[in-house]
Amino acid sequence: MRNENTGMFEDDEEELSSEEEEEETTWIQWFCSLKGNEFFTEVDESFIEDSFNLYGLRAQVPYYDYALDMILDTEPEDDSLSVEQQEKVESSAETLYGLIHARYILTGPGMMSMYDKYKACHFGRCPRVMCYGQPVLPVGQSDIPGTCKVKVFCPLCNDVYNPRSTLTLQIDGAFFGTTFPHLFLLCHNDLAPKITKAPQIYEPRIYGFKIYRPGQAPVRSLTAGDASSSSAPGTTAAENAGRDPQGSRSAKPGAADERPAAPGAAPPAAS
Repeated sequence: MRNENTGMFEDDEEELSSEEEEEETTWIQWFCSLKGNEFFTEVDESFIEDSFNLYGLRAQVPYYDYALDMILDTEPEDDSLSVEQQEKVESSAETLYGLIHARYILTGPGMMSMYDKYKACHFGRCPRVMCYGQPVLPVGQSDIPGTCKVKVFCPLCNDVYNPRSTLTLQIDGAFFGTTFPHLFLLCHNDLAPKITKAPQIYEPRIYGFKIYRPGQAPVRSLTAGDASSSSAPGTTAAENAGRDPQGSRSAKPGAADERPAAPGAAPPAAS
């Protein structure tokens, strides 16, 4: 039957409404699309629904059950929360998702999602000039929530930096953890930079001459080759090892002291 108001048949309206329902944005999609959350990847719902993957998180997140229902777009059994409690649930949902996310990106599917982001430089590039735009990876300096904010790790200079976005800088570092970038590069050697020599370091110069400040000059350690080269002419390194700091040879065990005795001193007893 045709609807006079819309000019469409009922079957067409039902098909259109079903397509709109399929295109409805989930909480996970909404959260990852927020400005400043570009570092996050979408965690598969099947991973979240497996209670084994969530072990130990209940004690870290208040309103755990409500937060989990919100992430999975499930209607809570008890909907009698106040406005203040609802705000706390929303905050807990973000924290819970972040902690789940830190575990998910250590799995195969999670790494593949981050692989695509890394290839597209979604995490940014190293701000260090001598790294020449090396792509970076997100990292946390602690696995405990609330300890520090997220940083980016450069695999070329092996150092960490603040993200360029001030919004991204507000994300908890525990949502990515301390392990992810290093395990990721270990599993994907094709993405790790080929380091053939030490990273280039900027050297201050004045009129082309290097600057040496007191206490900062490099100290050259004495090697075995240096020891032999600094030996007295015609002697070996082993012979020089027996010399005292003044350059004289050390006495052999049992050798008598040949220095003259002081006047009036008794002669040494015969052995």
